[in-house]
Amino acid sequence: MDELKTNVLYFGDNLEILHKYIPDNSIDMIYLDPPFSSKKDYNIIFKEATGERSEAQIKAFSDTWTWDKIAERTYYDIVQAAPPEVATLIDAMHSVLGNNDVMAYLVMMTPRLVELHRVLKDTGSLYLHCDPTASHYLKLVLDRVFGPRNFKNEIVWHYRRWTAPSKKFQRLHDIVFFYTKEDNYTFNEILIPYTEGSVERKTQGVLHRFKRGEEPVLVSDKELQAEGVLANDVFQIPFVAPSAKERLGYPTQKPLTLLERIIKASSNESDIVLDSFCGCGTALVAAHKLNRRWIGIDITHLAIRVMSKRLKDSFPGIEFEVIGEPVDSAGAKALAHQDRYQFQWWALSLIEARPLGEKKKGDDKGIDGVITFSEERPTRAKRAVVQVKSGHVHVKDIRELKDIASHSAMGVFITLEPPTREMQTEAVSAGYYNSPLWERDYPKIQILTIEELLAGKTVEMPPANLPFPKAQKIPQKEGEQLRQL
Repeated sequence: MDELKTNVLYFGDNLEILHKYIPDNSIDMIYLDPPFSSKKDYNIIFKEATGERSEAQIKAFSDTWTWDKIAERTYYDIVQAAPPEVATLIDAMHSVLGNNDVMAYLVMMTPRLVELHRVLKDTGSLYLHCDPTASHYLKLVLDRVFGPRNFKNEIVWHYRRWTAPSKKFQRLHDIVFFYTKEDNYTFNEILIPYTEGSVERKTQGVLHRFKRGEEPVLVSDKELQAEGVLANDVFQIPFVAPSAKERLGYPTQKPLTLLERIIKASSNESDIVLDSFCGCGTALVAAHKLNRRWIGIDITHLAIRVMSKRLKDSFPGIEFEVIGEPVDSAGAKALAHQDRYQFQWWALSLIEARPLGEKKKGDDKGIDGVITFSEERPTRAKRAVVQVKSGHVHVKDIRELKDIASHSAMGVFITLEPPTREMQTEAVSAGYYNSPLWERDYPKIQILTIEELLAGKTVEMPPANLPFPKAQKIPQKEGEQLRQL
């Protein structure tokens, strides 16, 4: 195994990435927010050129697990090769739960938790974020992998948000399990600043009753910690509201303040923070802001794309590496063979195109993505439609694109295979799009190969509107004060 890299995003299955790239006892702190088996398809909402939220959606990940051949194979692998106490637990749970979606979820999570235990330092901590759908099952697995004595807290993240009528109490919290690997773990007490009311009472010398030793004593506020009150296991942190500037449109985005508190508590500057289900990258942004090194892993190119842009927006000039995305035609072909949708989303990212959702209607049928740009004054949005092909291509593909693009300003055809002479001739025959704002002509239909895109070629068109909201620029190392133990 090569030397551990930090400030890096890995595309791929986190189980494979952990095994291949992350050495034993190398990570200071782990945060993971895995999908909860809530039987939902989560979508990324893209922004329109106007800045409004788009009706077009695309599935970011499917939070639905089914018992299939892969789940069954993983179950037998756990029973045969996992640590005995873990194997016994999973076998017992299988005998109770049977071959269903919950069991499929648990056999997916178990080997990953075993790997995360392997890579965690003896001084390290793990925080697993979950909801009631699977938290009780996951705690059993965590107790077996990390040991019951290494369970430290069940943190309640309490938030407020708009609720709808329901025949049950409104759920306004998530659970975060806090485990360590050994007893000598890193922990910094977090001091929450006093409220205005507390400060006012403090200046008035109000007395409080505390217990020192065996006898209770009265002390004044002046004797209390000047910096604030110690954080407890209920985190009162607002939910990321849909209209918040922090909101990026990612379905399961967590507030930056929540991740800052966790990372400050269980790591120090220059420590390594790992997020193995990193989604839109809040943990990575918090880690970088607090001068920690970080490693992020996700299985979708959309997530890698969202994280990359967010990091660049938040920290102009930041340097990081993306590993696992194709860097040549051979890698692109391998990705297309493995998962054509991931290939499609990756190819669209090469030209900053916004993917369209699976349910396409009317004129959008046959379109894989769009690029919007502003035209005329007052501003009016135009679009170039994009098709991506990973297999054999033919002149009829260009004819179809010409027909689809007749309702748009331009059409772009991305191909893994070289285009034929007939395809190029057909594209040229479409003529040009004249931009009144930029006072120049652009080819109406353009064919770009993956090889050309990897070499730096771009679409000839007016300046495009970026498909994702712009993240706020973040100053580094801010927030609650620490008291080291």
